[in-house]
Amino acid sequence: MKEDQELRDHLEKLMRMGQAFRPVGELLQGISVQEAGERVEGLPYTIWQLLEHLRFAQHDIQDFCRNPDYQEPAWPDDYWPSAEAPADQAALDQTLQTINQDLDAMVQLVQDTENDLFAPIPHGNGQTLLREATLIAEHNAYHLGQIVVLRRLLGGNL
Repeated sequence: MKEDQELRDHLEKLMRMGQAFRPVGELLQGISVQEAGERVEGLPYTIWQLLEHLRFAQHDIQDFCRNPDYQEPAWPDDYWPSAEAPADQAALDQTLQTINQDLDAMVQLVQDTENDLFAPIPHGNGQTLLREATLIAEHNAYHLGQIVVLRRLLGGNL
């Protein structure tokens, strides 16, 4: 029982970061609409496109874990936005809030001891909650690293 809770706590720390990386909220703090939509020469995405991709992918993984009627979105079109910038500050704030809320919801799934971390997800093909939690951690770390680099290239203090 102790090992089970330790694993759940480790997964939470992994998803929230703050061990090898700064916490998610800290990395995303203070992004402006202008910064989010600004292009860096030679890169195929903006901060906004990365944020929207993170939001969509994280929600998709969570939906897969919870929804027996899950329908897989089309890759890559459904996972990447075409708009390079948020419409306004409200849209940016909503995306940032949703990223945090969906991360909290995934942490709750992992911390719920009624959920077997090792049991195959019934409507999947071998995936487990453990695998999906580590997928979120890995995917978020990768794209958050890209956001940090973009913010630095745009003159930010990260």
